[in-house]
Amino acid sequence: MNRDREKRESELIKLISAEKLPKHVAIIMDGNGRWARKQGLPRIAGHREGMNTLKEIITCANELGINVVTLYAFSTENWKRPSWEVEFLMRLPEEYLKTELQPLIEKNVVIRVMGDLEQLPAVTKRAIKNALQATKDNTGMILNFALNYGGRSEILNAVKKIAERVQEGALKPEEISEDLFTRYLYTGDLPDPDLLIRPSGELRISNFLLWQLAYTELWFTTTLWPDFKKEHFLKAILDYQERERRFGGINKI
Repeated sequence: MNRDREKRESELIKLISAEKLPKHVAIIMDGNGRWARKQGLPRIAGHREGMNTLKEIITCANELGINVVTLYAFSTENWKRPSWEVEFLMRLPEEYLKTELQPLIEKNVVIRVMGDLEQLPAVTKRAIKNALQATKDNTGMILNFALNYGGRSEILNAVKKIAERVQEGALKPEEISEDLFTRYLYTGDLPDPDLLIRPSGELRISNFLLWQLAYTELWFTTTLWPDFKKEHFLKAILDYQERERRFGGINKI
């Protein structure tokens, strides 16, 4: 590692307060294709380099003591991409877990996946099933992949399930609350994200965790995901710790 970079990271870590860490960090991993184009490489090379970033950031989050990291890996809209790219992306979970599953097990990480998994190819489902089974008894950081995920479809699915309960007579309309609705989402047993990080310069949330991000702190950077390093992640955490979170209220003077 570059010594200057290592020194900067060490200095940033010293500034982070363990008491003010975000419990849940969500990340939109964006910019792989643009990174590859800037390097004169095929888009696939960008996705592969993005996996290296993923390893570094997960390690950092785990070492800091963050409870949950949710990663936007493949959206319901990503099926519109060229078939060769979609096929490659569908094989990335298998490729990633082939080398990283054992280290994650040793770090006590729990792997979770949310989204419409039925549409995924058999090879992807197989890799996911193996990872879920292998880490189900772990008790450490939750690493939650959003795969074939869309925020609007998640909300619609929750509405349909609640409507079915009402139709069956198991639930009364007046019993429907925010807490109850939240339990029907993919993240029903997780805290809402405290911090959302989006690299690549895009200033939108792209149908990601629409309900859950209501009071999340947003952090954007023009750095593309393959160039996003531990240093950037630490800066995002520090920026988060400097913000006042009032959740619609006011701080007492």
